[in-house]
Parts: sequence; C-alpha cells; structure tokens
Amino acid sequence: MLSENTIKIVKSTAPVLAERGVEITSYFYKTLFEAHPQLLNIFNHANQKQGRQQTALANTVYAAATYIDQLEVLLPAVKQIAHKHRSLNVKKEHYPIVGEFLLKAIKDVLGDAATPEVLQAWGEAYQVIAQVFIDIENEMYEEANTHKWEGFKAFKVMKKVKESSLITSFYLQATDGSDVPAFQPGQYVTVRLTVSGEEYLLNRQYSLSDAPGKDYLRISVKREGAEPSTLGKVSNYLHDHVNEGDEIELTAPAGDFVLDESNKSPLYLISGGVGITPMMSMLKRVAEQQTDRAVTFIHAAKNSEVQAFHQEITETINLLPNARTYNVYENPTASDRENKTFDLEGYIDYQKLQEIVTDKEAAFYVCGPVPFMRNVIDALETLGVKTENIHFEFFGPSINLKEYQQA
Repeated sequence: MLSENTIKIVKSTAPVLAERGVEITSYFYKTLFEAHPQLLNIFNHANQKQGRQQTALANTVYAAATYIDQLEVLLPAVKQIAHKHRSLNVKKEHYPIVGEFLLKAIKDVLGDAATPEVLQAWGEAYQVIAQVFIDIENEMYEEANTHKWEGFKAFKVMKKVKESSLITSFYLQATDGSDVPAFQPGQYVTVRLTVSGEEYLLNRQYSLSDAPGKDYLRISVKREGAEPSTLGKVSNYLHDHVNEGDEIELTAPAGDFVLDESNKSPLYLISGGVGITPMMSMLKRVAEQQTDRAVTFIHAAKNSEVQAFHQEITETINLLPNARTYNVYENPTASDRENKTFDLEGYIDYQKLQEIVTDKEAAFYVCGPVPFMRNVIDALETLGVKTENIHFEFFGPSINLKEYQQA
C-alpha cells in the first residue's frame, strides 16, 4: 500500500507529465536501448520510429499519476497492455530495468523539479504498478502454458494466398505437429522473424483472420510501405520472402478485442482497410455458432483491387439468414461500377451509418486506421449508441482516441 504522502506527491506530478510526458518517454527509450540493446529484440522498431510507443507510454504514465489511488480504474487498459506484453514475451525480470530507466528519465528531463521526494514517491509507485502488470501477465503465461505453448513456437507455412493487391494470407501449422489451441475471435499472434542483414529480431502482431477450431492459424498481412523502410520491413519480408514450406515463429494468441459469444443481440462489424482481419474471425465464428444472430458487416476500402476476402465474405454472409453486408468504396474503379461490386461510395460517415444502423442497442465492433475509427465511433455516439456497446481495437500501441481527435 502506498502512503497518503506518496499518493499526493505522485498525483501532483500529473500536470507536468501531461506537458512533458513524450519528452520523458522518448529519453527513456533512448537511454534504455543504449544500455540494453538486446531489448530491441522485443520492441517494434516501426512503432519506435513513428513515435507511437513513446506516446502510448506517456499516456500510461500520465494515467498512472492521475489514478494512483484508484488503480482499479486502469485495469481494462492494464489488461490490454498485458496481453501485448505476454504476446511479446515480456517477463517480470524486465520490470526492474524499465523502472530504473524511467526514474532516470524523469530525473534527467525534469531536472530540479524532480526532487528526491518526487523520485522516491515515483519509485514506490512504480513498484506497485509493475506488480499489477506482473501478476496479470503471470496468469496469462500460465494459461498459454496449459496449451504447452511457452514463448515462441515454430510454425510452417502450409499455404500462401494473395487476397488482394495489398493483403496476403498465410496458413500456419505447428512444425512439431501439435494441435492448434483454441482462441477467441478477434485475437492476434506475434510473429518473430530473423531477417538477413538485421541486427535484431523483428516482431509484429497480426490478427487471426479465420474462425477458431481449424487445424491451422491464419494471418492476413497488408504490405506496408516499401523496403528498406522500417515501416514495411516485416510485411514486405513476409510477402516477398516467406513461402509455402518456410517457417516463422509465433507466440500464443492474445488480446482482449474479442467477440462476446454470450451476447445474442444484433451485431455490427465495421472495418476499414486491413482492419477487416479480426472481423473475418468474428464473422466466421458467428456463421458457425450463432446462425440466427442478426449481423451487419460493413467494410470500407479504396476499391475492389485492395479489398480482401470479397468472395469469402459473400459466402459466409449467405450462411446467415439474418445478415447483410455493405462494401463502401472511396474510389471505385470502372470495373467496380460496371460489376456493382460495392454498395456505397465515399467514406463511412454519420449519414451512411444513420441509414444502415437500425438497432442502437446492438453490439458494435470497429477496427481500422485511427482516423477511420475516430470518425466511425463519433458517428455511432452521435446516433445515440452507448459507449459500452462500442468495442474497438488499435493496430500497434494503444493511444487515447480523444487526444488523437484533438491533435
């Protein structure tokens, strides 16, 4: 338990953390990696380069300062981060290292403002917060271990399928012949690659894009950028160099953006771009387990050339008597217009959702680029959908949606 004085001191730092949080976390990562470069085998280099990891950590530290006396408020966010940590194989022995360099960053960046009392209070608070993460992650590791899946495991690419001009699917089976464990629709796996010319291992997290219960795991990867860009190193390598018969390493499925299968209310699955991948897992699961459920599948893409799973969606929707689908194309091709491959043109916005959404008490799942999600969630809330009925997932480190909206 933290003393009242410690809580008071930590909470008093919230304003300065709001103002200089990213400066502190940027310095933290710089000094951490200089002293412990082996940790670059765990972290996503692209998120570091974009600044997303620094912003996400700054948000977390600020929230910890604000709610240090009500840590239960942070549990949903802590669990989401803990899923990512478990998926990346972050262990309890990493936490003292992080704590050391976080306190160093606070001291060096804030200078005289980081008094001995402030540093001591934050040291005590960090121990409590770290233990919360460690305890939750231990439970997650134990659950993964019940499937005899500890850390990274080798999987062989059994099939490679081009789904669109940008997205390719990889069908994976365990190299040791073990069964694929159950997972929840919407979860993801971490892929780890050893790439020639790269000093460190490369990790990326990809949603599972098929329903549970198969003898394989399927990930569907969008080609990002172009080599040698950091932002596209892993996706380009998978597209260009990983073929059927090759092996990659995975950790056990993780994540809390999952379909609530106990809920029988109408379901809206709304995706943009590669955000379609977890929605495919959810849609196919409903088609197998909740065939009478009312489902509306809405997907936004530039046009049919980049949209994945068009035929698979159609076939799955046809299995559901109470389902409907909407393809929304930003820039339809001449062929799209001729063949009527889309339903609506432009972006998914308030006006379109006002026409489509017939049940505001339904369950809504949203996934895609941050601007897409911001617009869709704002539109749903304007329509009167309750916040607790809207579930969404960021690709990469979690950020504050409202802060992004104001940026």
